[in-house]
Amino acid sequence: MELAQVRLLVDDFAACYRFYADVLALKPQSGAATGPYEKFSPATGSAGVALQDRAMMAEVLGELGDAATGHRSLVVLRVDDLDAYCAEIAGRGADLLHGPAALTDRMRVAHLKDPEGNLVELQEWLLLRP
Repeated sequence: MELAQVRLLVDDFAACYRFYADVLALKPQSGAATGPYEKFSPATGSAGVALQDRAMMAEVLGELGDAATGHRSLVVLRVDDLDAYCAEIAGRGADLLHGPAALTDRMRVAHLKDPEGNLVELQEWLLLRP
């Protein structure tokens, strides 16, 4: 089994698209800025994050029409230099909720939210597991 992507069901597709493409600087697969679907890839690694219009999935399943409440997801992205990346994305409009700060002796993290309230965790690995 291989993780293909984390998919977020969103109501404001355009705002989320701009966040992942313009603020976090992930590469969109097709450039479908108005949806109903787009996959974003980091500069390295194989798994990505995808956005899908919530109404489209509601039509398919007939049960997800209501907006999500609470923290329903967490997108985790690994970066090489957390401080530099946080400064870079703050300059593009990101509003950090927490960090950069140590989470463990092996990892530093920062947290922010996308326009739909999905949590994004940025990780800098200090030590790899043996």
